[in-house]
Amino acid sequence: MVASSPPTPTGTLLLVDDEASIRTSLGPYLERTGLRVLLASDGLEALDVLAANRVDIVVTDVLMPRMDGRELVRRLRSQGTWTPVILLTQLDASYERISALDDGADDYLSKPFDPAELASRVRAVLRRSRGVARPLTAATVLTAGALVLDRSRRRVELDGREVMLTPKAVTLLDYLMSHPGELHTRDGLLAALWGIDFASSTRAVDHRIREIRRALGDTATDPTYIETVPSGGYRFCAKVSG
Repeated sequence: MVASSPPTPTGTLLLVDDEASIRTSLGPYLERTGLRVLLASDGLEALDVLAANRVDIVVTDVLMPRMDGRELVRRLRSQGTWTPVILLTQLDASYERISALDDGADDYLSKPFDPAELASRVRAVLRRSRGVARPLTAATVLTAGALVLDRSRRRVELDGREVMLTPKAVTLLDYLMSHPGELHTRDGLLAALWGIDFASSTRAVDHRIREIRRALGDTATDPTYIETVPSGGYRFCAKVSG
């Protein structure tokens, strides 16, 4: 039997985590999915690796010594570097997720996580970011037709008039608009945005979706902005520019 050759790398990923066990287990797994994987133990080491290598995407823990994941994102964005970043966060640190949206992170995954889900998130972010000089997650204003979201002011306008939404609804709309065309499960949205990992709490997402639709005059049967995918979740279906 002829041994199969390893897949041709589809991109270079920098994995940043201060736990050696995660680097040594997750790194080889991601390589088996077809990625070239570089390793760093904290944000400062990551900056050195990024300076010396062409990297397509960064996956980094948030809590690390010397320089944490959020500071790494801020440092990259302040330098004008828009390499996509996925943050690995703690379940009980929902404030980290919301704050990091403004810092320029592209996606989030809560620890502990399924490596297969991380690989799926990486592929989705790479598809969305390739060929784009500045990703939507780095934009200060998101626009979809008559809908405008000012991310720094947390202000939503439709046809030039301010739309009143609760803070969680604005956070959800922000996430959906900055990831257009992607399907998001209810559990995934809860974990990514609010740090809630209980199936019984998925109604919280449905309530916020209804709030957004009501405020925007959108409908589930003929959506302009948010599409419901049966047995799947939600997807922002309008074209978004930043």
